[in-house]
Amino acid sequence: MRAIGSVIFFLVCLLAMGAGAANVGQSKHNLSVTGVGTLTANKSAAGASTEICIFCHTPHSANSEMALWNRYDSRASYIPYSSSTTKATIGQPTGSSKLCLSCHDGTVALGMVRSRSSPIPMKSAVAKMPPGRSNLGTDLSDDHPISFRYDAALVAMDGQLRPPPTSSGVHLDANNQLQCTSCHDAHDNGNPSFLVMNNTASALCVACHNMKNWNEGSHRTSTKTWNGAAPNPWTHTTEKTVAANACESCHNPHGAGGRQRLLNYAAEEQNCYTCHNGNVAAKNILAEFNKPSVHPVIDNTGVHDPMEQPLVPAGANRHVECADCHNPHASNDSTTPLGAGVSGALAGVRGVNVGGGAVSQITYEYELCFRCHADTAKGPSMVPRQFPQLNTRAEFTSSSGTNSFHPVVSAGANPNVPSLKAPWNTASRIGCGDCHNSDSASTPGGAKGPHGSAYKPLLEKPLSFADIGSNPGNSALCNKCHNFVNTAWPQHLQHMGMTSCLTCHDPHGSPNPRLINFNPNVVTGARSFQAQGMSHGSCVLSCHGKDHNSKY
Repeated sequence: MRAIGSVIFFLVCLLAMGAGAANVGQSKHNLSVTGVGTLTANKSAAGASTEICIFCHTPHSANSEMALWNRYDSRASYIPYSSSTTKATIGQPTGSSKLCLSCHDGTVALGMVRSRSSPIPMKSAVAKMPPGRSNLGTDLSDDHPISFRYDAALVAMDGQLRPPPTSSGVHLDANNQLQCTSCHDAHDNGNPSFLVMNNTASALCVACHNMKNWNEGSHRTSTKTWNGAAPNPWTHTTEKTVAANACESCHNPHGAGGRQRLLNYAAEEQNCYTCHNGNVAAKNILAEFNKPSVHPVIDNTGVHDPMEQPLVPAGANRHVECADCHNPHASNDSTTPLGAGVSGALAGVRGVNVGGGAVSQITYEYELCFRCHADTAKGPSMVPRQFPQLNTRAEFTSSSGTNSFHPVVSAGANPNVPSLKAPWNTASRIGCGDCHNSDSASTPGGAKGPHGSAYKPLLEKPLSFADIGSNPGNSALCNKCHNFVNTAWPQHLQHMGMTSCLTCHDPHGSPNPRLINFNPNVVTGARSFQAQGMSHGSCVLSCHGKDHNSKY
């Protein structure tokens, strides 16, 4: 009977070796003296083995776990994967994952098998799995989670998982747990890394993961390639395009730098920079963050969390990361005028509406900006105001008492604005990004968006904050939409030559008509303004040493 068992075992091994085009005998899992990898038995040492299957299997005296297992268990206690977004219950490795780790955690000698009284000698004195990508160690928090139950209840809780896999090539164990063997077939290296299926375009990843808006996203569809300039954006893959790398453009299933969510790098923005530095994506966004005025994404590594509330509460530690404004699974290259809706770059992003309520996917750009620039506690305004208001949401909403505002959340209240340049008119709406934008936005091929600008605070064009010494060229931002050489108010040009637009006007909104909200450091006295019909108004104030009493 013992001989029959050995024959059966031998036949099973042959079947396993012939299961794929690249069978186990021609793979790194052949640790015998006939192996083709760097980790093989030492053929010149006594006790060297030509047997292939013996390193994992034996027909007799096998481990009781499964698969006629010939190896000794690791006695290690593992640190499992965890994150704020996972809904799975992940504990210590079980089942086939525990068997795989008897080599791949680096704690048990590769030649230590139950069917031998002494370990099989390995060449080059390599006793255990050497450091490298194949040695996962005992800290599995930077690896894809294993040994958790994958069932309908988990799918319902998560919301972005497909039903438990049955026929996609991915399979669960007898206890409906996802294991190493769900993604890897130790006997067949026909696909790289012994994967159960080709992972081009992340086919293996999407067999389980069903991220919202992924099918329309640029990270799934883009055919952009790397131009060869350092650094290499795809260090752990051999794919050549964004679409072919797909999930692995940002994620690393083993040895991830950012442990939660298995990001390639621990610093969140670095996962974006490797492509958005002009070496893959056409626009060099990385260069934008080296400008004088930026959204400070490098200042808060590890603070952002996808599960945080859309509305940053008052007194909270405000922060900004790329993923606060962009959803990498949904972002695409579709364009929409800023006042008309949301461009593809902001697809699938959460925000806060004009009423202060959270929205799961923004409809207008301002709903994204309101996450941080509305009810959150902020420092003083860059320009002191007669009527200070640090809540930008309140500045744009007439329900808060605002009498005038730039038409961001709704069309403007003034039916006659003769200074507007075409195509703008009194029915137009604008977006925050029409003013807060890269100074390169109007340059052919230039980057767009409030990443960085030469002009504070993230302005597309110059706007002087100084009182004395201003000139019409320093009002370029206002001149983008307004032509002040008109009958709206003849003294505009005179004032522009000696003071800033911001001395009298608050560009977001004001409780006064025509965005009048004086800078009290410049304008003193009673400081009042009363509109008196189109192109007319009355000021009571002192400015530059002169009193203006009911004079415009």
